[in-house]
Amino acid sequence: MTTGPTPDSQDPAGSQEQAGHSAGATPLPLRRMPMPGAAAIAFYLLLIAATTVTGVVQGHFPPLYLFFSMAFITAGGGLLASFRWAWSLALAAVFLLAGYWAWTFSLQHTLPAAVQGLFNLLFFLYLIRPEVRARMR
Repeated sequence: MTTGPTPDSQDPAGSQEQAGHSAGATPLPLRRMPMPGAAAIAFYLLLIAATTVTGVVQGHFPPLYLFFSMAFITAGGGLLASFRWAWSLALAAVFLLAGYWAWTFSLQHTLPAAVQGLFNLLFFLYLIRPEVRARMR
């Protein structure tokens, strides 16, 4: 006694239809997930935006800084969706943040400014990799 189906009892078209595919249909393309590094940079930009909004609400920053928060939120969201314009915006954001923290370190000689600057420089170097640029649409 056999436990499985016999070769002459199998229906090749029926097994494909049970799996949700018809004989002539092509499968739907899978959504491309963002690269893990790009997703981490996007969440970093969203964190910087939230910190800036909190600083404006508490009165530590002028209200003009909300413009930067809008740019960071836009860049982070677009980077998650793999848009090329968002990649450009995120690239500019991390480059300018790296320059700002390098300038702050040169004035104050504090370790947190150097660490922030190095993180932003690392993010910049990640974003300019050819593999990352090729994944943006």
